[in-house]
Amino acid sequence: MKRYLIVSALALGTAAPAFAGGYSEPVIEPAPAPVAVVDPGVDWTGFYAGLQYGQGTASLDFDDDILVDADDEDDFDAYGLHAGYMWDFGQWVAGAELDYNKADFDEADEADLVRLRGRAGYDLGRFLPYVTLGVANISSDFTDVIDDDADFSETGVTYGIGVDYLVSDRFSVGLEYSKQDFDEVEEIGGESIDLDAEMVQIRAAYRF
Repeated sequence: MKRYLIVSALALGTAAPAFAGGYSEPVIEPAPAPVAVVDPGVDWTGFYAGLQYGQGTASLDFDDDILVDADDEDDFDAYGLHAGYMWDFGQWVAGAELDYNKADFDEADEADLVRLRGRAGYDLGRFLPYVTLGVANISSDFTDVIDDDADFSETGVTYGIGVDYLVSDRFSVGLEYSKQDFDEVEEIGGESIDLDAEMVQIRAAYRF
């Protein structure tokens, strides 16, 4: 009996280290950190071209003693094409644009308006508020305003404000107000006639 107990004790003593050495704690791998998605933002850099349509008012500044029966204001529709290029500097956007408008007056003949303008805007993502400044040329025949033919072509200054919205990476829409000032577009009886034209237009453009 003693021999059996001693053998059993020796067997347990030999097995204990084996059990102790064979156990290891499970290694828990840390969960991978989530990968941050970086928003590249909106880049307004590139060429664009599109259409515009709106309405405006043209005001003639003249001597009433000369043109007693003439109306000094005339409403018109304006529609045409525009194309330009912009550079996105991060917070600020700058560019240049050339556009053509056909102005259809209520009380006078049509006029052609061509403008070359600089643009400067503030990048608000898909929104781009901006200001414009440049030169404009208008040519027309106001035969209904004065008795004689009054064909003219005059260059003046144009300026305005607007906002563009990027609907998609390639397509934008916008709203713009602009004013055009022309001095001495015509002279009658030694008196010069000045012309001011204001326009509000909606715009749509494709970006290349």
